Amino acid sequence: MKKFNIRKVLDGLKEQASSSASSGQSGTQENNLMQETLQSENFQLCKTVRHGFPYQPSSMAHDPVQKILAIGTQSGALRLFGRPGVECYCQHESGAAVISLQFLINEGALVSALADDSVHLWNLRQKRPAILHSLKFNRERITFVHLPFQSKWLYIGTEKGNIHIVNVESFTLSGYVIMWNKAIELSSKAHPGPVVHISDNPMDEGKLIIGYESGIVVLWDLKSKKADYRYTYDEAIHSVAWHHEGKQFICSHSDGTLTIWNIKGQGKPFQTITPHGKQPKDGKKPEPCKPILKVEYKTTRLGDPFMILSGGLSYDTVGRRPCLTVMHGKSTAVLEMDYPIVDFLTLCETPYPNDFQEPYAVVVLLEKDLVVIDLAQNGYPIFENPYPLTIHESPVTCCEYYADCPVDLIPALYSVGSRQKRQGYSKKEWPISGGNWGLGTQSYPEIIITGHADGTVKFWDASAIMLQVLYKLKTAKVFEKSRNNKEEKQNTEIVDEDPFAIQIMAWCPESRMLCVAGVSANLIIYRFSKQEITTEVVQLLEVRLQYEVNDMESPPEGGGGGDRDLPTPGAASPSPQTTGPPTHPSTSSNSSDGVRDNVPCLKVRSTPLKQSPGYQVDLVVQLVWVSGEPPQQITSLALNSSYGLIVFGNSNGLAVVDYLQKTVLLNLGTVELYGSNDPYQRQPRSPRKTRQPSGGNGKDCYQVTDLPPSRYLGVFVKRDVLFFPAKMSRKLSLPTELKPDLDHRDNSFSRSRSSSVTSIDKEAREAITSFHFCETFARKGDSTITPCLYVGTSLGTVLAVALNLPPAGEQRLLQPVIVLPSGTLGRLKGSILRMAFLDNTGTFLPPAFELWYEPNAVGADSEERDKARKRRPVSVSPSTSQELQESQYAVVCSEKQAKVIALPSQNCIFKHSITETSFILRADVVQMNIGNCVACFCANGHIMTLSLLNAKVRLKVSRLKVIFLDTATRTFCFTNLGQAMYLTSPTEIQRITYSQETCENLQEMLGELFTPVETPEAPNRGFFKGLFGGGATSLDREELFGEMQAGKASRGLAQHIPGPQGLEGMKGAASGVVADLARARIALDERGQKLGELDERTAAMLASADSFGKHAHDMMLKCKDKKWYQF
Repeated sequence: MKKFNIRKVLDGLKEQASSSASSGQSGTQENNLMQETLQSENFQLCKTVRHGFPYQPSSMAHDPVQKILAIGTQSGALRLFGRPGVECYCQHESGAAVISLQFLINEGALVSALADDSVHLWNLRQKRPAILHSLKFNRERITFVHLPFQSKWLYIGTEKGNIHIVNVESFTLSGYVIMWNKAIELSSKAHPGPVVHISDNPMDEGKLIIGYESGIVVLWDLKSKKADYRYTYDEAIHSVAWHHEGKQFICSHSDGTLTIWNIKGQGKPFQTITPHGKQPKDGKKPEPCKPILKVEYKTTRLGDPFMILSGGLSYDTVGRRPCLTVMHGKSTAVLEMDYPIVDFLTLCETPYPNDFQEPYAVVVLLEKDLVVIDLAQNGYPIFENPYPLTIHESPVTCCEYYADCPVDLIPALYSVGSRQKRQGYSKKEWPISGGNWGLGTQSYPEIIITGHADGTVKFWDASAIMLQVLYKLKTAKVFEKSRNNKEEKQNTEIVDEDPFAIQIMAWCPESRMLCVAGVSANLIIYRFSKQEITTEVVQLLEVRLQYEVNDMESPPEGGGGGDRDLPTPGAASPSPQTTGPPTHPSTSSNSSDGVRDNVPCLKVRSTPLKQSPGYQVDLVVQLVWVSGEPPQQITSLALNSSYGLIVFGNSNGLAVVDYLQKTVLLNLGTVELYGSNDPYQRQPRSPRKTRQPSGGNGKDCYQVTDLPPSRYLGVFVKRDVLFFPAKMSRKLSLPTELKPDLDHRDNSFSRSRSSSVTSIDKEAREAITSFHFCETFARKGDSTITPCLYVGTSLGTVLAVALNLPPAGEQRLLQPVIVLPSGTLGRLKGSILRMAFLDNTGTFLPPAFELWYEPNAVGADSEERDKARKRRPVSVSPSTSQELQESQYAVVCSEKQAKVIALPSQNCIFKHSITETSFILRADVVQMNIGNCVACFCANGHIMTLSLLNAKVRLKVSRLKVIFLDTATRTFCFTNLGQAMYLTSPTEIQRITYSQETCENLQEMLGELFTPVETPEAPNRGFFKGLFGGGATSLDREELFGEMQAGKASRGLAQHIPGPQGLEGMKGAASGVVADLARARIALDERGQKLGELDERTAAMLASADSFGKHAHDMMLKCKDKKWYQF
């Protein structure tokens, strides 16, 4: 008896839950059909490259021999740039701001000083630079760092005014310390302030100039350990620069003046200059200006020297942009910049400070840009920047990432984008040209698309871990810019600023169709053309998409399931009478009580639009105000070029648009998708007395109230604007944000997902969150596949919509498209994020698409469109017995779960709870080289990949640290072949891979920063300077700063932190046999050259000795017969 009851209970459970035991058996059979090809060892997560402008830059350095540039940021990041395509990103673990950078010129090493008083030595001789040594100061704060050329002793200035010396080979402190109280005069009672400058005399390495913030400059003799000269000025010092002859130096001050000093004239400055100050006629001191933050003094062999400075503008220049001033001879050029100047460097022909500098360019680091100025051409033009540093030109609002694109796509975009390039750049090549490209074998095309706040869409070539802009599209040209501020505010009330910002993008790479959705509830559909056209009138559709749950009519009795009540494709659906299309540009109107109605947020331009080759507007769709309620922003979007359809949804419902016939096919709320099978008991909201629909008795209203919801869903409307009657108008919610907050998400996850009716509170909403076009089974138990649209909602429901398409060609443009909701596929916990379909062998079924053709070709007509080939997914004939074999599998992923559902039986084969403590931000079904998987990005930073066959986790890592979570959430993208990307900061794109194969090949794909280059020869001192002395004086720093002479430094002053390898290993760390051979060859050449120079010097000494002996012999012969008194 007991056994019988258990079996009876089990039988009942099988009937209610669609036979769980049968499902398990079916799942076993699916395993026999689909073979698992992806294993855990096929996945590995690593960051590949970072593109874009360094976020919040703070310092900069340049290696004039290697020709590479380093930029430090306030978050402790390092970005190194070589030739275009050679970039590298490094990060200090502490995250402290980088205050100074110093290259070991032509040594493949870099010294960085941070705001946390630590100094680090980086090895650049490997593709991924690493820290060799670190030194952490405990008692003093670092303010300035200086490393002389070809020296291993690093000078560190501190806030207390002291100078410490570090050996960069061992990264240990020397016992030699320059104390501030010994540097200044004994009679001075005030502290000189922090050290703001340190540099050695170009002609005498034993003389060190020290600049203090208070205005005191000291010339320090390293050997005698005392100050030779002191120079005092009554204004604070910001920077100091030497003349290459070492007899003069120049200081920049806080009052906007420059003072030039002779090293032996310590009383007054030799010359005082106020570059931007007004010179009074009575000889008085000029009016003070803004501080000159930095000055550089560069000489030329044949012309006047260059004085380059930042800042120093007059205080009366209010609102003027930041400027860089170039003073050359009698001319002064003021170059305005778009952003504040962080730092600048002058690029010179020689690395030696005691030679004529011959400057040829200036690198200017701005807060949001990098500018290189050509000093050799008149007018100082800028170089065209080849780096992808304009990602943030307007803030990025959304991204899309496509891998393995058609091979002809990138050349096509480049050909139209090359016409958009600006003119007036310098004709010279980009001066930062160091490093070598990688030798990777990854060759499939990759494209990144970024949408921006100003309505711009940019296409980027992302192939082979590089990034280059291809084409730029300005969507704001479609709309008129209102000159009346009040009118503009009225029309764009739903957004405070950036009314043209891009919110969502849908792109078909094969057909090159593009659809963008803006924050002002508008859609623009573009076609790609290589010919220029002029559009007289922009095609416009206005859609009313607003629903309010008032007194909701009950479905007819006996309605049964949604599948039975919904019309069939062959049934004739009554079509309401429609009015003609609206007069362009809008049918804006207000009701009698002044409530705004049928008003779009933006006004489409009414004048002819000239469209250059590239993406050209085909159709504009706008959501309008309804009875005083603004349209809700679009939350989901999908495009299918084979069907010629666009579908979009928001928190109120969805609309399907036929962009070939320029009509709205379907416009309804989410509630109507369920038909009479709505599983939720929705409570009506209280009616608004002041916002009653005004269309009930107006001309724009259709009297179709006799139709139940399940009947008018299939209505085909062949007009531009679709208005539903007031009685059918429903409204679920009015969200102010695109996505609900995290608490609201978590609360929604806790709702029951059972098949029983669930009550939804008044504030709950069911938004459309995902779409997927496919050719599959529209209903449970179907025997043939048909074009379908699957819809996912924020409550975790997946709904099917059948599409009845006319034949291709001319009939497609004349006959209507029938759209029929077909019931529910299933429910999951959390919002639906992604859907995909597989055949019975586990092969991914891509949506159908149309190949691109030239829409503006001469003589193009319906025959031209018929020639366009269409590639659709291969249809798998279903088995005669559905119990033995399924034909397709639907993969659905939500914020919490992933399911694999067999079709057409709609049995759940596998189900996996992805996360319980967090939620999924982005999920995609991606194709790898040997299989498919679900890739997920969680809000807690986890990245996971799941098998499609058993929902088993193949990869789970939590190492992805995201600082700007909102930015990463908005822009995170997975794509095929194990690639992904996101905006790691407002200005930078971080690309990652979760493919083991790509991780293994990454080392070869990365470029090399360090390349063996011979150091230029030192300047020739001349015969007489070499014979009688003069010229540059060298200093044996090893003897002076070494432990034998200077002793040991204080133990508690700084802590040494060794890196993973020493400096000895650094010089042999350059990767590749070619680099080793090149270094050996250069070493042999240098050795041979030095031996040759030694031979020449020996021969010269022999000749000089012979000459001296000859002169001595002649003198002896001349004087041997003379007496002593004859001399």
